[in-house]
Amino acid sequence: MTLQKAQSRPLFEPQIVQRAVLDSFKKLDPRVQVRNPVMFVVFVGAILTTGLWLQALLGQGEAPASFIFAIAVWLWFTVLFANFAEAMAEGRGKAQADTLKKARRDIKAKRLANRDLRLNGDTSTSPISKLQSQITSISSSDLRKGDVVLVEAGDFIPMDGEVLEGVASVDESAITGESAPVIRESGGDRSAVTGGTRVLSDWLVIRITANPGETFLDRMISMVEGAKRQKTPNEIALNILLAGLTIIFLLATVTLLPFSIYSVNAAGQGTPITVTVLVALLVCLIPTTIGGLLSAIGIAGMDRMIQANVIAMSGRAVEAAGDVDVLLLDKTGTITLGNRQATAFIPANGVSEANLADAAQLSSLADETPEGRSIVVLAKEKYNIRERDIHGLGAEFVPFTAQTRMSGVNLNGQQIRKGAAESIDAYVKQQGGTFPTEVRTVVENIARQGGTPLVVADCSKVLGVVQLKDIVKGGMKERFAELRRMGIKTVMITGDNPLTAAAIAAEAGVDDFLAQATPEAKLKLIREYQQGGRLVAMTGDGTNDAPALAQADVAVAMNSGTQAAKEAGNMVDLDSNPTKLIEVVEIGKQLLITRGSLTTFSISNDIAKYFAIIPAAFASTYPQLNQLNVMGLTSPESAIASAVIFNALVIIVLIPLALRGVRYRAVGAAALLQRNLLIYGLGGLIVPFIGIKLIDVLLTLFGLV
Repeated sequence: MTLQKAQSRPLFEPQIVQRAVLDSFKKLDPRVQVRNPVMFVVFVGAILTTGLWLQALLGQGEAPASFIFAIAVWLWFTVLFANFAEAMAEGRGKAQADTLKKARRDIKAKRLANRDLRLNGDTSTSPISKLQSQITSISSSDLRKGDVVLVEAGDFIPMDGEVLEGVASVDESAITGESAPVIRESGGDRSAVTGGTRVLSDWLVIRITANPGETFLDRMISMVEGAKRQKTPNEIALNILLAGLTIIFLLATVTLLPFSIYSVNAAGQGTPITVTVLVALLVCLIPTTIGGLLSAIGIAGMDRMIQANVIAMSGRAVEAAGDVDVLLLDKTGTITLGNRQATAFIPANGVSEANLADAAQLSSLADETPEGRSIVVLAKEKYNIRERDIHGLGAEFVPFTAQTRMSGVNLNGQQIRKGAAESIDAYVKQQGGTFPTEVRTVVENIARQGGTPLVVADCSKVLGVVQLKDIVKGGMKERFAELRRMGIKTVMITGDNPLTAAAIAAEAGVDDFLAQATPEAKLKLIREYQQGGRLVAMTGDGTNDAPALAQADVAVAMNSGTQAAKEAGNMVDLDSNPTKLIEVVEIGKQLLITRGSLTTFSISNDIAKYFAIIPAAFASTYPQLNQLNVMGLTSPESAIASAVIFNALVIIVLIPLALRGVRYRAVGAAALLQRNLLIYGLGGLIVPFIGIKLIDVLLTLFGLV
């Protein structure tokens, strides 16, 4: 099973439930319980009431042994249910980790003796014959960072590394769940390879970039095991709040016993409140519901990120995603489909469109880029100009370079060039020609409309313009509108000129854009937003993205990208899908919304329980408090037992919600708060009245109190 397939894992898979039940008892270790102040108080209360029950069995009890036993049992259940919630969340992560461990294998590697070995462009089917004297067969566990290995077709890549030589098709389905193979080659942004994946064709010479135990797969296993998750700052703050409330209620409850004794002695009637009842009162007063579910909510948030095929380096990163208010998104592949397509030939004065199409196709025959192929196809479709035999033509093709920013062909005295307007302008002037004003106007109009103009010239004569168009992905404008309603600003990052960038930004519906973006410009923009108190998220895959990824609060690196990008980010997208950033933010928002909703429910829940247990707890001391028994509970003993039982059962009932998360909706903060108070605030008040009364009826019906 791959990570991708783990999405379909049932919420209560029997194997996970069985492990969680066992872990619930293991977590009764006081060293584990003390980490959660709220549940530690319940844990101590369970021990105390158990001792009081044993005392009652010996005939020296403060209350009937059956009553104390019932309270003690349900306090233990409360602790166990909280342990079970956490263990369930951890269990889902551990199950995925077990799957990943199966993917980790001891592989025989072909280590090369010369770490600086180069094949100098040799593209032979297999270089093993030339390297035979260099190869030593060793176990992958014996490899160290810096070693160089040869991997051929059919071999597994032994460890994480960077491709030094070769181009090969690699099956990464064991890691990403994606069945389609990917191309890995030296240089650029597709040079990183992951240990445990398999080379399907050709060969690669790889430099190992990690020691055993430090590989990407090892880090993934460690990260998906929820037990190792670090608490986030917001979660720590909430824990401090819950601990503070617990201490306040603990101090208040402790003072009630001497006050009750004094009141009874002063009035000369009634009986003092018992320690058992005080423990039950304390447990119902403190926020046990959220205290029992808080850890499970955080672990489940990371689990949902795993289900989206995103590895988060820490819980802090997931939580930060929920607080993000600025998204930086690459244009190509994220907002647009990725490949610009030729859509029109616009000739200069005195040139026919067919001649322009013919020249443009000639200049593109050796251009293997998607844009170049689209020009060839458009000329064929519009004017039936068939592709020519590039070898038979005897043509001299001029490749594109970053310096000239144009490409072309020399054929039969023609010197056809195709490229950016500024580059063709300079080329034409060098040949003694001029750049027509009307062509410049066409170039500006295309750029203003969001297209990319490529000018075609034959020596000193400008023939016209080929219009390339970026295609904005369907539904992007609606998604950006949702983000805007959430208060998140979207910024498109592109290397295009400002006119083109502005047009695409308007069509896509983003709030702002950064044109002609350089690594320095990206870094500067992120720092400016952060200095203004904003939290910034971005994606990247190249080494040039590493500085900005390291600076961003939420940095999603593509798994297909370079090692530098993956090390700089705090998340890795195994699918290498740049639009995943939007989903990452939604998962982070869901984590925060779930925590807030269940905290609201827990506090409202406690308020409702006061009406059940406080009148019952002090009925023996102050009979007048029976007037507050608005639920009409049968007896003080029944009321206290019902409140304690409900307090335990509500945790187990809310476990599915804590694991799945509260349903996320892209609404503003005010609307979200209103919905939260209406559903979880009001619901938290109403549900205990119904639940406690129902339990009271059942206890009375079966004569259990």
